Amino acid sequence: MNTGLVILIFVLGVVIGLVAGFFLARNSMKSYLAKNPPISEDMMKSMMMSMGQKPSQKKLTQMMAQMKQQSERSQKK
Repeated sequence: MNTGLVILIFVLGVVIGLVAGFFLARNSMKSYLAKNPPISEDMMKSMMMSMGQKPSQKKLTQMMAQMKQQSERSQKK
């Protein structure tokens, strides 16, 4: 019975560690992406130019605001 108890404690420790690690990594990734968005205005400008659009500053700020609003909406879920 002693061996079975050791195995049970080991398995429970591994499962708890995996769950805790998952949520810790998820939380740190969310905060990193909130601080450092994956796309910047310069990247957006070059994408628009490659698609044949002439980006104005107003259009760039609107698109960045929409992306920020969308990311905030997805974080609330």
